This record gives sequence, structure tokens and C-alpha cells, in this order.
Amino acid sequence: MACRWSDGHSSPVLCVAAAGDEGLVVSGAEGGEVTLWSEEGAPLAQTTLEGGGDVTCAAFSPASPRKLFVSHGEAISILDPRALKRPTDVLRVGDDEINGLSVNESGSLLAAADDSGAVRILELASGKVVQSLRRHTNICSSVAFRPQRPQSLVSCGLDMQVMLWNLQKSRPVWVLNLQELTEEEEDQQQPAGQLFNPPLVHCVAVADCGNRFACAAEDGRVHLLRVGGSRFERLKALKAHSQGVSQVHFLNFLPHPDWLVSGGNDGKVLLWDISKVGSISEDKGKAKFPRKKAKNMHSPKKDEVSAKHGRDIQPTLSINHGEKVNWVCPARLKGEGRIIVADQSSSLSVYPLEL
Repeated sequence: MACRWSDGHSSPVLCVAAAGDEGLVVSGAEGGEVTLWSEEGAPLAQTTLEGGGDVTCAAFSPASPRKLFVSHGEAISILDPRALKRPTDVLRVGDDEINGLSVNESGSLLAAADDSGAVRILELASGKVVQSLRRHTNICSSVAFRPQRPQSLVSCGLDMQVMLWNLQKSRPVWVLNLQELTEEEEDQQQPAGQLFNPPLVHCVAVADCGNRFACAAEDGRVHLLRVGGSRFERLKALKAHSQGVSQVHFLNFLPHPDWLVSGGNDGKVLLWDISKVGSISEDKGKAKFPRKKAKNMHSPKKDEVSAKHGRDIQPTLSINHGEKVNWVCPARLKGEGRIIVADQSSSLSVYPLEL
């Protein structure tokens, strides 16, 4: 049964962030509302950011859980959860709405994905934009630094592309177009006249190893990717939801690193054990594709298609939340694993992890 956290917002909640084992949970809502919650679900502090833009993303610094970054409109406010009322600083990044934030492990760099398709890199010591990575041809929806690699990150967007960046280069190390990878698979599987939603990518997550990614896409799938050297591969495409997948996150506090949670527009929240996909170092037999020309891959056979679609993997836990999911945040609260869900309401739902 879910616990309901209420009285923290007057508007729909759009994002949630948790700070490791600190027990800190922050949510952001429409109209610039930010709320700090106790582990029991009581609102401890609230503020409304100047400008009133919707709070689209919140991210704690891995190096300092007392430093919180919140995007609202075209700005990023830096907040101290101990004194939430007033930002310690406000960073002006550009003229486009920011959709996603990520801080590298050292806490030195902040990445912001925006509506123009750019990923802007800010040096936090100076508060200045030091790079603008431009390759997405549509909205850049999500960005994530890779653990153990502070100069490397992955981005995704509504152009259906996933990109790996090395900040020492001005271009992506590789680009994966999910539409090109799925077109041939759909040709093999779809009945006559059936249409599939395009794989617009809404969210990207990176495992603690830094080599494996998960992408939440509008086609209802969670696409599992891996990178090694200058080559990439898609390990599987889990047929996760009956509508678009809005959220995907790895759970780094469980006994092994292969747990994944997804949330979708169908009102479902699913927990996956993807250890069956294989370990990072031992996966074999997967087709590898050139980093620049994914469209030149061979046509998959039917058994290959079935494997790539992840039909042999079923969710370990299925939660029928019942409302379109805006955000999913795995967290450890009072020593126990929880899944915090934001939907179209002004409250949060908190589910226990029953494995």
C-alpha cells in the first residue's frame, strides 16, 4: 500500500530528488514551488522561486547533499535544504526552458538539457557556461553524467537520438538513433495496418558502473544500452508499458546494481531485474554496430528481434498507480527502499519495495 505525502504543494508535482542516504527528499511543482520533506512524509520547508517558472528538474550534488540544483524556466537556482527560503545563487543559462540537470561526481560541473536541443556545461566554481554541446535536432529532454567518468555524459531527446559525449571533444563520441534501430524490428513484427509510436526519448539513466544506460521512450519501451571503447550496442528493448515511458532510474542502494524502475503514461510503475541481460564484462553474442551508421546494421531474424525486445524478462514488481506518471524517484528512507511517484496531483505517493 502506498503512503500519501500531502500538503507540500498547491500545484501538480513535476519532479522529485533524493540525496543518497541522507534522508533528504525534495519535490518541485508548477509555479516555482519547491518542498523539502521528512523521511516520514511531512513537509519541513517550502519556497516559491522568483520568476514562477515550473520546476522541471531537481538534482543534489553527489559531492555535497547540502547543495541542491533546481531548474525553473531558463534559470537554475542553487539551494541549501537547511535554508530553503532563498537561493544561494541563481544561474542564467540561456533563453530556452531547461528540462534536465545532472551534476558530475566531483561536484565541479553541472549539465543542463534545454528546449533548443543543447546541453550546456556549467563550471560550478565560477557559475559560467563553459561549453554548449549542440547536436540534437529537437528538444533535449534528459542528460546524465557517467559515474567514475567526470568528463563524460549521455544525453537524449525528442529527435529519438541518444548521444555519448566526451567534454574534451566538441562532438559526440557516438550517436544512436532509436528510430533507425526499431524500424526493421517493427517491420518484422507489426500486423498489417498497425502503427507504433516513435521512440522519442524522455529520460536517460546511467548505472553505477558508468557503462550501461537505460532510456525511457514514447514507444512504450525501456531501451537498454551499453558502451565499450568506440563501439556501442543495444542490449535489449523491454516492452515495458502500453503507453509512453516517461521515467527510468537505476536503484543503486539494492544488493546488486541491476535493478531498474520505470514509470509511464499508462499509470504503471514497474521494477525490473535486468541481471538476466548479462554482466557488463561478460555479455557475448550481441550484435555490435558502427557508432556513426546504425542504419547499416543487418536485418534481425525473428528470434533476434524477440530477444532484443526483452520478452524473456518480466517486471519483478508491477504497481498500478492509476495516474499518468510525471516522475519516479527511488530512495532509501529510514533504512528501507522506497519508490516515490509524482503524478498529475499536488501530492506524492510512496511505495515500499517488496522484493
